[in-house]
Amino acid sequence: MADLTARDIMTSDPVSVTRDLTVTEAARMMVERRIGALPVLDGDALVGIVTEGDLIMRDVKVEFPTYLHLLDGFIMYPPATARFESELKKAVGATVEDVMTAEPVTVQADTSVADVATLMVDREVSRVPVLDGERLVGIVSKSDIVRSLISEG
Repeated sequence: MADLTARDIMTSDPVSVTRDLTVTEAARMMVERRIGALPVLDGDALVGIVTEGDLIMRDVKVEFPTYLHLLDGFIMYPPATARFESELKKAVGATVEDVMTAEPVTVQADTSVADVATLMVDREVSRVPVLDGERLVGIVSKSDIVRSLISEG
């Protein structure tokens, strides 16, 4: 990690999304492209990041209905059914803005890899968007840092 910077190890031009994209579409993009996070842009401005963890319904909690065990059968408790359907509709209709981390931890392109690694550990994040001034130019993940250690070794 001697003289390497974020620019040297980042994934350039990361796939990004807008805040009004549905959670379902964001999840589909992550799966299809095998990526764990999507920077969220408003025009050219970075306004958030949505990660796999965010998509596991961090902010859109669905409470599953209560079932009653009666005479070897299961009966759904009726009041819970309506609430469950309502929450499920809200969860399915959720947008990236509903679950993203606003104002994510970022680094500048010329930040040293050592500083990026320290920041990730201190802030407990797995990925950081890389900016050149205010413009998103890349993203660095923990695996990028590990790969940089191997290539130097």
